[in-house]
Amino acid sequence: MSVMAREQRLTEVFVEVADSLIDDFDVIDLLQVLSARCVELLDVSAAGIMLADQHGDLQMIAASDERARLLELFALQHDQGPCVACYRSGQPRTNIQLAAAEATLGWTVFAQRALDSGYVITHALPLRLRDRVVGALNLFHSEPRLLTPEDVRLGQALADVATIALLQQRTLEQSYMERGQLQAALNSRIVIEQVKGILAERWGVSVDEAFGAFRAYARAKQLRLSDLGREVVEGTFDTARLPRPGA
Repeated sequence: MSVMAREQRLTEVFVEVADSLIDDFDVIDLLQVLSARCVELLDVSAAGIMLADQHGDLQMIAASDERARLLELFALQHDQGPCVACYRSGQPRTNIQLAAAEATLGWTVFAQRALDSGYVITHALPLRLRDRVVGALNLFHSEPRLLTPEDVRLGQALADVATIALLQQRTLEQSYMERGQLQAALNSRIVIEQVKGILAERWGVSVDEAFGAFRAYARAKQLRLSDLGREVVEGTFDTARLPRPGA
């Protein structure tokens, strides 16, 4: 993508995000959009967003595809990786070559899993509001391409937008409200993961395809992903109404 094209697309993305920041907006859908826009604007292979729960433990909240989501879950299960280090330190970790032992010291298990997943370089940027870190944005390259300082600044700007969306521009003095909002978002994500599995098995398609169809229907009907997801999980919504992928 040329510099001019990226600047124009970036303007469109920020307008898209601003338009989404309305009362009672769908946090999960917005973060899903942001992860996809990171892939597009930063020319990375995949992106994911991790969020700290009310106990300060990281949880996976959004990912550009299923391969990245599974890798993120692996990182959380083993409590290691640049995303975990980034969240704990509040500092960005960029241009980490996964095959370099010195660069992955302390999380070699994650590095090997990432390599096995087809990634060769990774990055992690903090989701922060002032001095408070609430999560991390993770970026993955399947090709040996480094982020430039300009790329890193853009990635951090997108991470900051995600943070603002999550906290809905609440002040730090309202931290009790913030924690409630963050936990609600994490709880909603659990429901959506259940829906993805249900639909993938029912339709005999991939999890990514199932989620794409589910999300497209929710957007077309102006429904929140979490609300529609609960109906599917509870069996009160007839999934025959959802258009099957490729139909």
